[in-house]
Amino acid sequence: MKRIIVFIFIFAIFICFIFLNLDNKCNVSFGFVTLTDIPIFLSALCSFTLGMLVTLPMLLGRAMRKRKKTELPKPSKKDEIPVVPDELKKETSPYGID
Repeated sequence: MKRIIVFIFIFAIFICFIFLNLDNKCNVSFGFVTLTDIPIFLSALCSFTLGMLVTLPMLLGRAMRKRKKTELPKPSKKDEIPVVPDELKKETSPYGID
């Protein structure tokens, strides 16, 4: 529930930012082409989205490495616990007194 409230609050701030900056425009230059009269909120939204897309592969790579470290290796035949036959199992006290 707390997560939903925080999301709604951040979304409301984002909507206010958009409405307050509808009239503010800027020129965006890519070096070989210049886009004119681009709304400020649109350039901020695009740069935020591109930042998330650049960060995503790094986060996924870190999660995959962490998952590989936490996985337990499958036991080999050498590592298996040997089965003791019932004849050899004797109920004795830990002090060797029957």
